[in-house]
Amino acid sequence: MDKELLQVSFLSLDSGLGEAIARALGDGFSLRTNGSTRVDQLQELLSWSDVVLLDLRQSAEQAEETGLRLLDDIGAQPAHPPILVLCDAENRSLMLRTIEKGATDSIPNPPNILELRLLFRRAYRMSAAERELRHLNALQNSGRRLHGLLGSSPAMQELFLMAERIAPCDVNVLITGETGTGKELLARAIHHGGARGGGPLIAFSCANLPETLVEDELFGHEKGAFTGAFLARQGRVEAANHGTLFLDEIGDLGLGLQPKLLRVLQEKTFERLGSNKTINVDVRLISATNRNLQEMVQQGKFREDLFYRLNVVELRLPPLRERRDDISLLAHHFLQRSVELFHKKARRFSAAMMQALEQYNWPGNVRELENVVQRAVVLSDGHTLEAAPLRSIVTVDEPVAQPAVAQAEPNTPLMSYEDEIRRFKRNLILRTLREYGWRKAESARALGVARGYLHRLIHQLEIHEEETDVQEKESDTSPLGPVM
Repeated sequence: MDKELLQVSFLSLDSGLGEAIARALGDGFSLRTNGSTRVDQLQELLSWSDVVLLDLRQSAEQAEETGLRLLDDIGAQPAHPPILVLCDAENRSLMLRTIEKGATDSIPNPPNILELRLLFRRAYRMSAAERELRHLNALQNSGRRLHGLLGSSPAMQELFLMAERIAPCDVNVLITGETGTGKELLARAIHHGGARGGGPLIAFSCANLPETLVEDELFGHEKGAFTGAFLARQGRVEAANHGTLFLDEIGDLGLGLQPKLLRVLQEKTFERLGSNKTINVDVRLISATNRNLQEMVQQGKFREDLFYRLNVVELRLPPLRERRDDISLLAHHFLQRSVELFHKKARRFSAAMMQALEQYNWPGNVRELENVVQRAVVLSDGHTLEAAPLRSIVTVDEPVAQPAVAQAEPNTPLMSYEDEIRRFKRNLILRTLREYGWRKAESARALGVARGYLHRLIHQLEIHEEETDVQEKESDTSPLGPVM
């Protein structure tokens, strides 16, 4: 979770000390000094900051109380960077008070620069880890996450409920869906949600491999079974004993191997290549395919009895174009992960970029979206990802679709910049309020703003709880993003 450039805000009236600390910190740190004592004047600086250093040295009692109130005000923000406090070494009582009020650590004056670098890095790592944990817990508790899968759309919520229902039941599962929809992630969620979750999960793809190699990979061989077999080898089926075997692209399994897999499912036995010794196994089989197995059965390309053994329960993962409500959620998840992976400054999507992402048809599904966000982050320089380079990022031939409203109403006049921003803010806040049942504290936390600021926005934007269904549908068509 380290960053190449850590951004530090020094809240102090002593600009000379700020300049000295900035020079001493050297490469890897960017420090800005600000003497304001009001949070509303510091909002932009706080959003820029990775760490805050608050100066409480040699303060008069009144100034000291002002600094402590500022510490309280920053701590009351729903999202704020970690705060370190610079105090006089002999003022132990003040150091303890700052820790009680939520400061991450206190630093005695004069500061040791080496220690300061270490404390800044540690505070940032701890804060980033806590944010990630809160994010994951919020996703899990809101039902928008199932193991590694994300989704808030009705289709994904229904899929999550079905997966949670069947996971404890030791039945074979067939997962269908297009390439890139996350079939292996769903298989892992089912495995970890069942009684075999403590056992092994062994995955293997049957795609584009010779039948002899697939047989060896699945069932293993004995020493001397074929030329080059100098040692005995355990196959994937045996390795999955008392656990789960996940076979991806099961539709590519050759007809010659299908009876052997059927025997594993029916009799729970098999033999290694070159051996007559029967091996007993206890595995749960989860298979996946992007092909229509029923059609393959009718065409004689897949055994009917094996198909019914595989398909005790079928789960279909919808393509991304059928769950566009999830695009914003997934895009922000990939943005956060990519920023940490590549140590970039990007923190948000522009409204135009998010609209382009939501309008695109995503033939490569979630995997393509992840690749697009990764490349956008790698190519970015600032804090906001813009839509301009999107065409060079999306390499498939299918173009980004134009907004549906513009196609349906070509004579509609363009809105001004201010009106467009106002509409965007209104739709984002309205959707968030509905999602959290009009609970303003939770909505403010989800939006990353102070509750009082959210109240002011609700009043300014004339948002009312009794909004009509028509307005809700209109807001659903607007692109989501973190811009406020």
